[in-house]
Amino acid sequence: MPHSTAYVVTDRPERYIKQLVSDMNHKVEAVLGGDGRAVIELGSARCVLRPRRGGFEMIATAAGEEPLAGVRDVVTRHLLRFAAQEELVVDWSPPVGGDAAWTLSPVVDDYLLTHCSPADEVLRDLVVRTREETAGAAGMQVSHDEGALLTMLARMSGARLAVEVGVFTGYSSICIARGLPAGGRLLACDVSTEWTSIARNYWERAGVADRIDLRIAPALETLRALPAEPVIGFAFIDADKESYPDYYEEVVTRLSPGGLVVVDNVFQGGRVFDPAFQGDAQVAVRRLNETIARDERVESVMLPVRDGVTIARRVG
Repeated sequence: MPHSTAYVVTDRPERYIKQLVSDMNHKVEAVLGGDGRAVIELGSARCVLRPRRGGFEMIATAAGEEPLAGVRDVVTRHLLRFAAQEELVVDWSPPVGGDAAWTLSPVVDDYLLTHCSPADEVLRDLVVRTREETAGAAGMQVSHDEGALLTMLARMSGARLAVEVGVFTGYSSICIARGLPAGGRLLACDVSTEWTSIARNYWERAGVADRIDLRIAPALETLRALPAEPVIGFAFIDADKESYPDYYEEVVTRLSPGGLVVVDNVFQGGRVFDPAFQGDAQVAVRRLNETIARDERVESVMLPVRDGVTIARRVG
């Protein structure tokens, strides 16, 4: 689904947004939030308006370019009709698909990697080995800055039991295990003996093998075999995306108060922003994103880290 944006310069952004919602909610669904953000729904198309200093943003999305042109036209006409006191300029950007909406600049990427605690020799060697042994699948490995984030979050959580869903060659396992306190354990779930055989070697080199319990089995079976009590203090989900909602539910029901669950790849390369992408992975991750945002059991934040990371903390 393409999207298009426009920035309207005005000294009265809140007034125009409120007036537009009032003008249109007799014909379509138009809702104004307490923060000034408005959402106008026109069938499968929508337009979001957000006040900013010196004007307001408009973000139009639709199922295709024709309905996109339609929603842009409707919103623009209504806006200009009651903007008699000043000459507003509405200049929409060309349509862009969701998979082009999220890219990390090489400059930003390099800056991020060089401005966090450096990787040690073990992690550097594991990156090289993964690239040599797994070829095109090497992109499944978390980046160094994300690994550093996992170590920090695991350490801050104070978790005695951590769970990892999706091990690959073990980089994230090392990062999580290093953040656990003395006596802490990491339950690492995967189905591949080939890739986890690489992981085992580097866990030994990193000195964390004694705190990692690797289970080669479908992760849902492993999770459902855990006690129903809140025993998990930290969890990282980075496996097959189609099962994300199920993994999350099994983890969050066992998450101790104050415990953290970290979910990777919640942007799906920007495809979750675009309902035109209806692959099983995009549908599942999109559903999970909505679930977490409304889940009263947790407080959560979604961060633009790499391909999107959600951190949810169990409350109560």
